[in-house]
Amino acid sequence: MVRKIIQLTESQVEALERMATEQGVSFSEMVRQSVDMLLTRKPVSDEVRRRAMEAVGYAHSGDRDVSSRHDDYLAEGYPD
Repeated sequence: MVRKIIQLTESQVEALERMATEQGVSFSEMVRQSVDMLLTRKPVSDEVRRRAMEAVGYAHSGDRDVSSRHDDYLAEGYPD
């Protein structure tokens, strides 16, 4: 293995330490797994991006306040 010095934010360290503890691995192993995930991630193709953008607004309801009143609309759909 190669030793490297890196700088992380406090919140990154806390999150990685928490995840490492939950998974029963060392902090270093958690960092290695994270790097491996980044290196093996497949980039989103232009075709996938185009299709996703075409789906935007597909189920347009006409209501302009859905993002702020989504809970109200859900409650109306499932009355007591």
